[in-house]
Amino acid sequence: MKISKQYLAVVVATILGVVAMWCSRRQAPRWRECAGIVWTTEYHISYLAQSDLSDSIQLVLQAVDRSASVYNEASTIAAINAGTSMRSDAILDTLYHASVLVHRESGGAFDPTVMPLVNVWGFGRTHGTSPSDEQIDSLLQFVGLEKLKLRDGSFVKADARVQLDFSSIAKGLACDEIGRMLNRNGVSDYMVEIGGEVTLSGSNPQGKPWHVSVDMPTEQDDEVSHESALVLSLNQGGVATSGNYRKFRDEGGQRLSHIVNPATGRSQTSDLLSVTVVAQSCMMADAWATACMVLGADRVVDMMGSRHDLGVMTISVDGDGRLVVWSNSRFARFIAS
Repeated sequence: MKISKQYLAVVVATILGVVAMWCSRRQAPRWRECAGIVWTTEYHISYLAQSDLSDSIQLVLQAVDRSASVYNEASTIAAINAGTSMRSDAILDTLYHASVLVHRESGGAFDPTVMPLVNVWGFGRTHGTSPSDEQIDSLLQFVGLEKLKLRDGSFVKADARVQLDFSSIAKGLACDEIGRMLNRNGVSDYMVEIGGEVTLSGSNPQGKPWHVSVDMPTEQDDEVSHESALVLSLNQGGVATSGNYRKFRDEGGQRLSHIVNPATGRSQTSDLLSVTVVAQSCMMADAWATACMVLGADRVVDMMGSRHDLGVMTISVDGDGRLVVWSNSRFARFIAS
């Protein structure tokens, strides 16, 4: 069949018109912002993308909440703590395996089964005064990650009263999960920050490495102000800070930290004011920052001085009340010049 030149011209024009329409609808990548409140803290997310991914961000946050929030009575972890179901899920699997690793390498300083002690000290779901020695001793027998195993997708407790709380690393994991979602959608330049915990990748809107400010806590007459101690410059990874100057209670002239030592069951008394950790993931940075607060300044220096996978900076107080800043060589590489 002979096709006329006029017919061919119409076909070509139609194809070009469709292509032009498709190209016009395809948006050029631009910087987008997403912010809000989750788990009683603020979050801020910046990313370079062709489309708005705020709905996908909300879905990630909801998934983490349904899995790991001890304050959500319908969550998977709430069911495990109540004993109504021992089934795990992908998010809890990730949190558990990371906890086992940090628990082992920190000599037990990081332990997500410390929840009953955190509650009795009034820093969890309940508020109150300091517990008695008898109360602490009665709860210590249910604390210890070795009392919990994950087998064939289900948790097995040595005692039904063992409780799990991954709150100290759930924000870090949420940052990482949002980052992975952005990666799946072709986004390589982003910063995800939830309550001071950060996951980042690529470059900032100026085409340079991301800058993360680390606070220097200063105390004046029981008041704490914040000023930037330094700025980190990174293209990839996670940053987390843990401190006893943000969440504490004064009782009888003594400052009680929200960080409870899983070995002693007591509110941690430490010369450390804060620890900042840079790691490959925000979840691991989060876990190690908490562990270091329990370890104390001297043990952190001994343990982290030669590590090449973690950048660590501590801010502590010496015997004369002066602030002391220490960092390992890995951390120093990230300090912006």
